[in-house]
Amino acid sequence: MAVALGEARRALRRGEVPVGAVVVAGGEIVARAHNQTIRSRDPTAHAEVLALRRAARRLGSHRLLGAHVYVTLEPCAMCVGAMIQARVASLCFACRDPKAGAVVSLYALASDRRLNHRIPFREDVLAAECRDLLRGFFRARRAAQRRRSGSAG
Repeated sequence: MAVALGEARRALRRGEVPVGAVVVAGGEIVARAHNQTIRSRDPTAHAEVLALRRAARRLGSHRLLGAHVYVTLEPCAMCVGAMIQARVASLCFACRDPKAGAVVSLYALASDRRLNHRIPFREDVLAAECRDLLRGFFRARRAAQRRRSGSAG
């Protein structure tokens, strides 16, 4: 999770929502990524999706059997869906996302028995650090918006 947090900090430095993800297979990191939706103008460029794509290329398969995903924020429906399609072995995330989380907050996709694959998960690993990073990002963003709207009037 510490490596994923480092990726989230990279995202922050680049003006992206600070989310980082890491894929581990065979006891080693095979892929890492951070959010790049703003810079790439790609709504699917979430840290998790980018890390899964990189891991699949490196491992030479669209199935990431035995792979473990670590992410700093509870994944959204798109990202959990990608993990289910990849058949990842497990998921570990730092903090919940009450507005878009699809593991426990809004949906329970990772454990939905109607789906063909379920992903065991763990949460609250380095949660305070990840939560503080996200809160600081959105606090600064709101302050900048207030300054812009205040100077326009």
